[in-house]
Amino acid sequence: MEIERKYLIKDLPNLDAYEYATIEQGYLSVNPVVRIRKKNDKYILTYKGSGLMIREEIEADLTEDAYLHLLKKIDGKPITKKRYFIPYNQYLIELDVFEGHMAGLIMAEVEFPSEEEANRFEAPDWFLKEVTSDRRYHNSNMIYAEDFNTLYCQ
Repeated sequence: MEIERKYLIKDLPNLDAYEYATIEQGYLSVNPVVRIRKKNDKYILTYKGSGLMIREEIEADLTEDAYLHLLKKIDGKPITKKRYFIPYNQYLIELDVFEGHMAGLIMAEVEFPSEEEANRFEAPDWFLKEVTSDRRYHNSNMIYAEDFNTLYCQ
């Protein structure tokens, strides 16, 4: 089970201070969500159930060959981003700086062990707005956008 809240960012912290992963991902299906991901040199197949803040998530390792084979079969455009890992109190903020067709979008995700903790979470002041319930900010919906501006700045 994944319990996660998503936020847009007002001010970036100094990202040089944090480790990051380079991510490329594509979607084989958006209903249900079936995603393939390359995270640095690791390859993962993910199933995500329906829901917004709380949803089922199942992951399985892939080989590089399987990933490259499936990448040819994705819907829409691949999502590329750098994900920075920022400790915050007892949580880990995963800050995504999007590249490619979604360049310009910067979003943070915070995962929680329980719904109660998620509901109690107080975001840092450099967060702008919560977008957990806005489906436009699901990566599986971004694959069909021309670019960041056409999807979010209307």
